[in-house]
Amino acid sequence: MRIAVIGTGKMGAAVAREVIRVGHTVAVEIGGGENRRGEALTSARLAGVDLAIEFSRPDAAVANLTRLVELGLPVVTGTTGWYHQLASVETMVRATNGSLLYGPNFSIGAALFQETAKALAARLAGRPEFDCAISEAHHREKRDAPSGTATALRQALLGADRSRQYPIVSTRLGWIPGTHAVLADGLFESIHLTHTVRDRAVFAQGAVVAAEWLLGRPGWFHFDDLLEGASR
Repeated sequence: MRIAVIGTGKMGAAVAREVIRVGHTVAVEIGGGENRRGEALTSARLAGVDLAIEFSRPDAAVANLTRLVELGLPVVTGTTGWYHQLASVETMVRATNGSLLYGPNFSIGAALFQETAKALAARLAGRPEFDCAISEAHHREKRDAPSGTATALRQALLGADRSRQYPIVSTRLGWIPGTHAVLADGLFESIHLTHTVRDRAVFAQGAVVAAEWLLGRPGWFHFDDLLEGASR
């Protein structure tokens, strides 16, 4: 598969390494400096590309995704911070019979962590003696806070128990790839569930697996669809 990597930051570099590691080809790498409002995403530049993997910035993502879908390319995107425009992008993808898969986190472990946290929230429903919260920590260059993963985690917990608010505490410090925790604290005991990423390569690995799954599947997909084996 010939893959265009859109975004040449740390995640873009990790994706490019993973593409090559598993035997695919990095057909082109396009960074933000040359790609204001998606202007570098042209049919000539992307000729011969099978699929694009996009990890850019929140303020660039929608223009990138729109342009890539208009060019008929399937897209996997791990950029977060633009989900307030999710509905309009979904409408565009469906109207053009495009193909797009998105997710705030491409780690299989993080998905399992979220399912475990939902089960805990359901068991704590109706037990006001516990207070519950979410904490997340990332490197100092991460622009959105709270993280997309923490926001999605909160929505999942609310789905299991709406009697709590699940406030999110965000930390931006040093070079932390990503840590998320659900904390339940009672008077004499506490429960901590934690998922810790040791290397952002895990996200790159998940993105390339998502690309392999998406190719040939028109539609609007979330990373969970891949994990659940959806084929819609």
